[in-house]
Amino acid sequence: MGVAISLSEAGRTTSQDGSGVSVSKPGEAGLKALADYLASDMLACNQVIVDRMQSPVALIPQLAAHLVAAGGKRLRPLLTLAAARMCGYNNQDGRMRHVEIAACVEFIHTATLLHDDVVDDSQLRRGLASANAIFGNKASVLVGDFLFARSFQILTADASLSVMAILSAASVTLAEGEVMQMTTQNDLSTSVDQYLQVIYGKTAALFAAACESGAVIGEATPEQREALRMYGANLGMAFQLVDDALDYAADQATLGKEVGDDFREGKVTLPVLAAYDAGNEEDRIFWRRVIEECDQHPGDLEAALDRIAKTNAIGITLKCAEDYAAKARENLSMFPDDTLKNLLLETASYSASRER
Repeated sequence: MGVAISLSEAGRTTSQDGSGVSVSKPGEAGLKALADYLASDMLACNQVIVDRMQSPVALIPQLAAHLVAAGGKRLRPLLTLAAARMCGYNNQDGRMRHVEIAACVEFIHTATLLHDDVVDDSQLRRGLASANAIFGNKASVLVGDFLFARSFQILTADASLSVMAILSAASVTLAEGEVMQMTTQNDLSTSVDQYLQVIYGKTAALFAAACESGAVIGEATPEQREALRMYGANLGMAFQLVDDALDYAADQATLGKEVGDDFREGKVTLPVLAAYDAGNEEDRIFWRRVIEECDQHPGDLEAALDRIAKTNAIGITLKCAEDYAAKARENLSMFPDDTLKNLLLETASYSASRER
């Protein structure tokens, strides 16, 4: 799973924007094109999401409506829909299984977001006040539980033991990833391999499961199923690496959450590890104070950003993301060239070059 990459070597390529790495910037065009291509499926998926969020307990649909209004990329359900179509699923059973399972994937993802925002005490989500900021921590945790329960109902109705095994295992890995992140928090002795294990658990595992579930629904061959699982895993790794870079490289309006959240919480991410590794002793004393001891003063975030820029830590992180995106593109080599494959190739490039 890990990338054979040296922190000192990873960012040597220089680009015109000074990031230290040449990365194409297709923006969100590729992802939008994928969403457009699967528009009818995604419309049906969104309807399932809305329908399954209903409850006679008024607070549940109220909080759910807040989440729907906040939008989001819906990337994970898109991957399920795309993988199913890529493997030949065409509603031949009349059940629209790919749509139901895509909604299930989104429920699992949304449930983890609700819980994560409570754990992290996040006040913003996608540029809007987070659910816990509006409705409180108790309501957010309980509605997250409700969404997990809804996903179980969908899986039971689908009656595929393979899909159930994939998504239940991914749910376990998600929880393990979050706990692992908690244990590495404030610990600068965390290795890059340990960090990569954390982001696989908290993010990439669900990307992998989303793709593999779609492949199962499409009755893929074992080779196709594994290729799509690995595509999702590598895409998810690239996605989270860029997310961690953006916490130190984006502005709040673009990012949709408070810049420096990871810094304030003492999270050990690749930008911090790279800056700590490349810094001098004065830099390391600074990082130990603000990350390990969480002894942070006004101006420390700006000082952290200066040290990250000086050591090209963002360039190193983005180079690592592009390595994973390249692997994701390679994972699709066994599939015939067509529009959907090209869109998934573009989505892999987007995952390593997005700006929010």
